[in-house]
Amino acid sequence: MTQQHLTILVGSNNPVKIAAAKDAISQYYPHADINCQGMHAPSLVAEQPMTELETKIGAINRAKYCQQHAIETNQPADFYIAMEGGVDKFDHGAATFAYMAIIHQDQLSIGRSALLPLPQKVFNALQAGEELGHVMDRLFNTHNVKQKGGAIGLLTQGLATRGSIYTQAIILAMAPIINPEFFSE
Repeated sequence: MTQQHLTILVGSNNPVKIAAAKDAISQYYPHADINCQGMHAPSLVAEQPMTELETKIGAINRAKYCQQHAIETNQPADFYIAMEGGVDKFDHGAATFAYMAIIHQDQLSIGRSALLPLPQKVFNALQAGEELGHVMDRLFNTHNVKQKGGAIGLLTQGLATRGSIYTQAIILAMAPIINPEFFSE
């Protein structure tokens, strides 16, 4: 039996996002040899998306950019995956979350992570134009937390991390791709 080879192109050079994509796909394909690479992919939205819609559009734009780059360079991948973190104000207060966009064989699947409640003073700083990672670094006296556990790790005392939440959200967003017979209508 020949080992399956899969290529994933992630719309970011952030090691947390690259690892989450590889981890999620490897759970669906545990015996595959997986090559997972990151690349800079513009979101075409604000550095810190402030609405659900803007966040989702950013993830989609990044995934489509990866796919287009692969086509132009004649280096196709099996999966193009992008993650975009954002914030919004909900009935229960401000929260952060991320959208996942996965393209596989020209099929686009979208997923979203769980919501992490944010302190009002953090949300106020974001509304003033700061980025979540920088605000959290200042608040918790950390450095470059967005390439580590993220705000999630800091606010949950490490019980959840940015990587664990992204991995879970990608696994969920894969449902239409691994069950095409139920989603093709």
